[in-house]
Amino acid sequence: MKKIDTNDPNWEKEAIRELAWGSLREQRRSRRWAIFFKLLTFVYIGVALWILADMPGLPGREATAGKDHTALIRLKGLIAEGATASAGKINKLLEQAFEDEHARGVILEINSPGGTPVEAATIYEKITSLRKAYPDKKLYVSVRDLCASGGYYVAAAADEIHAHRSSIVGSIGVRMDSFGVQELMKKLGVESRIITAGENKALLDPFSPLKPEQKAHLQKMLDQVHQHFIAAVRAGRGDRLKETDDIFSGLIWTAEEARKMGLVDGFKNSEQIARELIGEEEIVVLEPKKSLLQQLTEGVGDVSARALSALLRESDAPAPSLR
Repeated sequence: MKKIDTNDPNWEKEAIRELAWGSLREQRRSRRWAIFFKLLTFVYIGVALWILADMPGLPGREATAGKDHTALIRLKGLIAEGATASAGKINKLLEQAFEDEHARGVILEINSPGGTPVEAATIYEKITSLRKAYPDKKLYVSVRDLCASGGYYVAAAADEIHAHRSSIVGSIGVRMDSFGVQELMKKLGVESRIITAGENKALLDPFSPLKPEQKAHLQKMLDQVHQHFIAAVRAGRGDRLKETDDIFSGLIWTAEEARKMGLVDGFKNSEQIARELIGEEEIVVLEPKKSLLQQLTEGVGDVSARALSALLRESDAPAPSLR
């Protein structure tokens, strides 16, 4: 509170003004803390309800036990270890879907530019294995925007592949990226000092020239992986595949064109596949199980953000604005 000068002839008015402002600030402070504790209470109640709702056998939990349905698994983004579409995560969901006797069929919804050959091949092999173990349960691929490279590697293992006519399909090839800046370094007067044990240990180092024999070695390696990819597509698509000179060249096509080549079977979306091909339009989406810690931190984070926003609005300091 500001010190009042009693020698000022208007000191009584100043004192009343300061008392009024002090009371107003105290009310604001009390309101902020009241909001904070109310929101904190809501956090605890929400977390408790979340945990209870996730426990089996309790009312309000969406359960599929005993109900026929179509299982849907989403493969989105890069197919790589540690990614959302890693072989470990996708294969667990595939096992869950095939082992569930009430899942009348499985849809693998793909929207992926590809990924690593090993991760894609691991999912392909899992689908092939599960289809043999459960011959009466079909797996259909539903392509969204993109099913290219490793994404198509996975799709080739399905009973059928369906897409939108404008979906992009293909890219049956293998690539390895690098670059060289040795000429630029010469112009700048920069010297590369790489010391190796093994004459090819610095293979693909951007500061060193690529030797012809090294390039030949890498090309041979890529060709081998490419042949693995081609063999998987041929095995998966069988007689439906109508091979052309460029089908395995790495080109991409719209699904409408890809169908003429036998890379796609039809133009049904996930709902149509469930209803018309599987015969069970009730779709249950299978997702990787989140740990309790992940669930709690996500829920608390959302509520905390709202609480912070409310406190900023009530504080004396100006709140951020987008206007």
